[in-house]
Amino acid sequence: MKLMIASDLHGDAACTRTLLDRFDESGALRLLLLGDLLYHGPRNDLPAGYAPKEVIALLNARRDALLCVRGNCDTEVDQMVLNFPILSEFALVDSGRHVFCLTHGHKNGEGNPPPLRPGDILLCGHTHVPACRPVGDLENRNFYVNPGSVSIPKDGSPKSYILYDSTDGSLSFRTLGGDEYQREYLG
Repeated sequence: MKLMIASDLHGDAACTRTLLDRFDESGALRLLLLGDLLYHGPRNDLPAGYAPKEVIALLNARRDALLCVRGNCDTEVDQMVLNFPILSEFALVDSGRHVFCLTHGHKNGEGNPPPLRPGDILLCGHTHVPACRPVGDLENRNFYVNPGSVSIPKDGSPKSYILYDSTDGSLSFRTLGGDEYQREYLG
């Protein structure tokens, strides 16, 4: 099974369109969105392709392939125009090989994770910086994974997303252009 993981679209229609093109090319079963879909937020500059009404239409057309959690910029008003649920604080996805706990990261993140079982993978957005690192001791090891941001990357990182492949437990970190720039194995 393949899954695509992305976060922090922030209303950028051009980047969202490109992400959905990459999703179509990838053969992934689902697109896991880790929040902050429509609004750019008061701390971020306006993305170049800011057009939230277009993002609404693009995402609503793919609603059957999406699993989303709420980001700090997502509101009940956003839910009124999106035809798929976005207001859950977290979700669990079992790939058959790994259990992923999806959350945006502003409430429960790397330093304050939600309850996890040993081996669970914590997927967070929010920081706009890609990451993959072990968390906890050897007996209670988890991984913290962040795909970065589709539209407003930070700390010199590229606009990015992740492709997960359950056959080998790999995470392929990719630029929005589709080029792999990092590969990690979760085991």
